[in-house]
Amino acid sequence: MSESLHKSPSDPQLKSLPSVLTIALGQCNFHVGDLPGNTEKIIQSATDAAAQGADLIVFTELALTGYPPEDLLLRPSLKHRIDQALEQIALASHQIAIAIGYPSQHQNALFNCAGVWHRGELLGEYAKQELPNYQVFDEKRYFTSGQNATVVELNGVKLGLTVCEDVWFDAPVAQAVEAGAELILNLNASPFHMGKQQERIDLIRRHVESHKVPFLYVNQIGGQDELVFDGSSFAVSEQGECILQMASWKEATGFVRFENNQLTSVSESQPAREDGLASLYNALVLGVRDYVGKNRFPGVLLGLSGGIDSALTLAIAVDALGPEKVRAVMMPFAYTSDMSKEDASLQAEAMGVKYQSISIEPMYNEFMAALAPDFEGLAVDTTEENLQARCRGVLLMALSNKTGSMVITTGNKSEMAVGYATLYGDMVGGYSALKDVYKMKVFALAEYRNTISPVIPQRVIDRPPSAELAPDQKDEDSLPAYPVLDAILESYIEHDESAEHIIAAGFEREDVMRVLRLVDITEYKRRQAPIGVRVTRRGFGRDRRYPVTNGWKAGY
Repeated sequence: MSESLHKSPSDPQLKSLPSVLTIALGQCNFHVGDLPGNTEKIIQSATDAAAQGADLIVFTELALTGYPPEDLLLRPSLKHRIDQALEQIALASHQIAIAIGYPSQHQNALFNCAGVWHRGELLGEYAKQELPNYQVFDEKRYFTSGQNATVVELNGVKLGLTVCEDVWFDAPVAQAVEAGAELILNLNASPFHMGKQQERIDLIRRHVESHKVPFLYVNQIGGQDELVFDGSSFAVSEQGECILQMASWKEATGFVRFENNQLTSVSESQPAREDGLASLYNALVLGVRDYVGKNRFPGVLLGLSGGIDSALTLAIAVDALGPEKVRAVMMPFAYTSDMSKEDASLQAEAMGVKYQSISIEPMYNEFMAALAPDFEGLAVDTTEENLQARCRGVLLMALSNKTGSMVITTGNKSEMAVGYATLYGDMVGGYSALKDVYKMKVFALAEYRNTISPVIPQRVIDRPPSAELAPDQKDEDSLPAYPVLDAILESYIEHDESAEHIIAAGFEREDVMRVLRLVDITEYKRRQAPIGVRVTRRGFGRDRRYPVTNGWKAGY
């Protein structure tokens, strides 16, 4: 790597300043690829922080491009656009020092960098050393690893720069401390999954205990395709105390002061977040809001069946976008119960959305009449059930095409895992709110949402789930009970446990082998499903790449 990446200031004027530094943590929602918009947000946030007395504001990993920029990093114009943005950042740094993340090209290598600008000058640039290449991350596809620590001095305080994954290892932090760092700045783009925040705090506390140096952990917020970022930035003192906990799920600026080698909070801390149902629900809402908003859809529409999945999806959509941007469509058939019709109507009214009912019966009958010669003499099977679902898909997509609103799908992770969904039917749409939410969590989230305001009819939650594609149909006629199914699925999908290992944990062999077979043979469906919010450690998307064509047999 070029030596230009490792500048440390030697200006004696800087060293003569008192060791007092007020630092702002810039927790922002950046838009991938929108460098002008991201730059404007950075400068405005920096200006606001300066007005509140901050000497330095710290933004997040790859703030200029948004995270993850993926193959936008391969665009030939990237360097020019980055250079233009950094020129504006440099000008803004005359009123406040600015630490940001950005991609930096040096010769033929691209680095994931953090730099600090002050008074128009680059004080120091650090290249991320630990490049994640697991789960949803594939940074080694784009970036070259840095090798050295970078410490910059501001107001007499020596600041060590690290970027996200660096702190999951000891070496980058140890290098920064050995180079003289008195305070570690960690710029992050750390996506949410359940339980993640406590993992972060525990991790940083271990570094503090080991190296006796305080930490600032600055994380972005926002949805980006299947990923959702929760923010939840925080600061840990040299004593291991979390002195500042910032809000989750919204943009915010927090302030700390470093004086006499002590880190204290200027801002009021938020209550410690528990990764329970509230966090999970907020993640789903933010994921939907940003996908719809950043892609400039005027609104969404969905099929409201009177069942639990569509009921929860409607609540998420309304909470994300407002009722004026949501349209619900009931599409009844002969097997649709009066209860489903009533409950769908009641929820739509309670949530204030546009609601209509369009029967699929005429359309279905026309299809069946056209297919009658080919179906003659053949028994009724799932073909007829799938045709109902596909009639509904056609209606929803027609309304979407005509209005510009995006169809949001309503299927959950349990159903998608075992293929209990119809291609070109209930799977049609642009985005899935519940794609990574198991069925039992769907019930729990519906109960949680009703504690905010009772919008989901209670009998929707209480009644046995049914696709209502056949007389007296229930999901558990075709699948193991959902508590059993979800436990098997979590073991297999998220932990890669073998069939025999799952059986040894107490599950029936027949259930396990059947479920695993269904998961394996329906990968082709999931490849054609819309993306959706990832909230578990391993969703159906970037972090689970299972070959459709394979000869693997479930077992040990």
